[in-house]
This record gives sequence, C-alpha cells and structure tokens, in this order.
Amino acid sequence: MGQLLKVMNFNVSGDGIGAGERQSLERPFGLDHPERLFGWAGATASWPMRTEPGGSRGLDDYFTRDFAHNIGAEIMGRNKFGPQRGPWNDHEWRGWWGDEPPFRTPVFVMTHHERPSITLSDTTFHFVGGDPVTVLERAREAAEGKDVRLGGGVTTIRQFLDAGLVDTLHVAVTPVKLGSGLRLWESPEDLLDRFHLEVVPSPSGVTHHLFWRR
Repeated sequence: MGQLLKVMNFNVSGDGIGAGERQSLERPFGLDHPERLFGWAGATASWPMRTEPGGSRGLDDYFTRDFAHNIGAEIMGRNKFGPQRGPWNDHEWRGWWGDEPPFRTPVFVMTHHERPSITLSDTTFHFVGGDPVTVLERAREAAEGKDVRLGGGVTTIRQFLDAGLVDTLHVAVTPVKLGSGLRLWESPEDLLDRFHLEVVPSPSGVTHHLFWRR
C-alpha cells in the first residue's frame, strides 16, 4: 500500500471533542481534566511516558504498544507543540515533552512562522509552512519508506481529512460529554463516505473506532 498517513490513538469525548478552546501553559489541551480523555492510555503497560512498572494489558495496551510501529515521521499542528500564537517570542520553548520526546523520528510542526529546526535526543522538530500536500511530501521523504503519523490536534487532522490525505484513523472515544471545544466530528458516521469503520469496545470504557480508506 506504500507509505500510509495514519492517525493513531487520537482521543475524543462522546460528543466528538478532542481539545478545549483555551489552551495555555497550564492547560496544554485546553481542558481542566484531560485525564478524562487520555486516562485509558496512561493506564497501560506500554505507555511511553510510564515511570513505574505495572499497567494494564489487553486491547488498550495493544494500541499504545503499536504507536511507534513502522512510523518514520510525524506531522503535528503548531499548538500540539506549544501554546504560543503568532511570531515565536520564546525560542527557548522546546515542546511539552522535556529532553526525551516520545517521537524518536523527524517531526514536522506546521506553522505560518517558520524557524530553525531543533533536536532533542533522537527527535528533530522541523517548523514548516505550506499546505497539507506539501508538508506530507516532506514528511514521507524523511520517513524513508516507513509510514507517517498525523499527530493532531483537531484542526490539523481536519485539514488533512478535508484534503483527502488520511489513509487510516484510530480514534478512542471516551464516554464523557464536554459540551464545547474543538470538535473532530458531529458523529463518526460523518466519515463513512470516505472510510470503512469498525468499532471495538474496551473493558476500560473507551470505544476504539478504526477507520480505513474506501
């Protein structure tokens, strides 16, 4: 199938919201209690930021364990990298993840304000302009034959969906309602004109939605 563009382990609420609208340094996802969306992944044995032994096995753990499989590059929106808007006033900001980012590949951060690349451990962040087609071409070249992961956030995923570039999506739907925020969809059925869908419930309470291109 060639190099796929994959959305993996993306989290939304039961009403389709993947982030709040008031992101800040203290609230990276714009939510007061982000663990309500992401807690299922952090509870697994394969969670990459885990510092203590233990964690759950089974279906949820499969998805966190598969996160890096055959991935050669990531694309993300600027606001997944950090909370700044407009020109870069703070070049000391190096992302949310500290000195050991979990990506371990080239990462292409989409921004209207390009800046020099930075490298932390085995992850290099490139700050690139351009439309989704152009950025995907760069990421595929950097991935050297492996797949490219589209990391989010919501606005970036919607851009690539609207451009018809996404090959597969895994969206974990948590049974909470947030009411307002950045919405990935009104309903998963919104995507059925372009994708097949299989829905797999997990004992953790989340429902894994697996989409692949028709």
